[in-house]
Amino acid sequence: MSLAKAVVTGSVYRAPEKRFTQNNVPVSSFVLNIGEREEMLLRIIVKRTALDEIVSGISEGDRVLVEGRLQVTSVKTESGAERRIFEIDANAIEMMGAGVPVVATASGNSDIVKFSQEEFSNELIGEDEIPF
Repeated sequence: MSLAKAVVTGSVYRAPEKRFTQNNVPVSSFVLNIGEREEMLLRIIVKRTALDEIVSGISEGDRVLVEGRLQVTSVKTESGAERRIFEIDANAIEMMGAGVPVVATASGNSDIVKFSQEEFSNELIGEDEIPF
């Protein structure tokens, strides 16, 4: 069941692994820890080949931002108890903490985002610059 669009950040808990469907379509997945004080694990599913390059560069412990569609799946454990698995079908993934963020989207664009120091000002916006 698909719930909504989600944007999360976290540390890679389990490195990506790539598998192939019966129709030879690559599907990668990894586990992201989105909790700060305790583990809150979320499975990330990547079905888009445009994201393959960035997913192949992800390793355990990396900080990433993931945007996609939140899905909930229910499974039964061996003991018969029902368990919910939360996962995101990723549309975009961004590496964080490497100094220069690399962004990959499902459209195939991979951009390096650079900010100069002059783009960030410590001054507040003047009253005459506010349009309302």
